[in-house]
Amino acid sequence: MFSRGLCMKLRPGCYAEYKRYHDELWPELAKSMSDNDVSMAIFRHGDRLFLHTAAPSEEHWARSRNVDVLDKWHEVMKALLETDENGEIIFDDLETAFEFGIFKD
Repeated sequence: MFSRGLCMKLRPGCYAEYKRYHDELWPELAKSMSDNDVSMAIFRHGDRLFLHTAAPSEEHWARSRNVDVLDKWHEVMKALLETDENGEIIFDDLETAFEFGIFKD
């Protein structure tokens, strides 16, 4: 089982729009994740978002990300999430502190 945690920071006042986009997830993205058995949950704490994803393998995860529409999705998300000096979304990898059950390697 491949599992990954990421942290992102919302821009001020952008949560409602961020949530709307995810509630109305683009079908191409949903299909790519579904076709590769990728599960994902995003949790919010204030202006911080914590993404947890799981897939049968890292290859499944990588294949799910290999879809043209993902670049367009990231362009939309750049207006809603904190970006670096190059205008790229800041995704901070979260260190695994504990694993149990299906998540344990």
